[in-house]
Amino acid sequence: MTKVKVTKHNDSIVEIECDGHTGYGVSGEDIICSALSSVVQTAILGLFRVVGVNVDFKTDEKRGYLKATLPRDLDKATRHDCDVILNTMLLGVADLHEGYSDFIELEVK
Repeated sequence: MTKVKVTKHNDSIVEIECDGHTGYGVSGEDIICSALSSVVQTAILGLFRVVGVNVDFKTDEKRGYLKATLPRDLDKATRHDCDVILNTMLLGVADLHEGYSDFIELEVK
């Protein structure tokens, strides 16, 4: 099971942490793990390359671990752009969780 933890501060997402493989299919062919990874990693790429935010990013592919933390000192316009990307990501993750809750645990705090 993949545990996804989304942390908010002042109603804005400030950290995303994914831990574990979903176990839906065999390694390399797990379409649910792949879908979840794609949604989260695309959002992080958007923060880096579209918005230009230097996100603190850690991964461990073998473990199925990813953690991204946004800087605290974002200006209002940059924070807005991050919110758009990360709230869209959260919609995708929540939709996957709804359909595959035996394989994805979602916590938003």
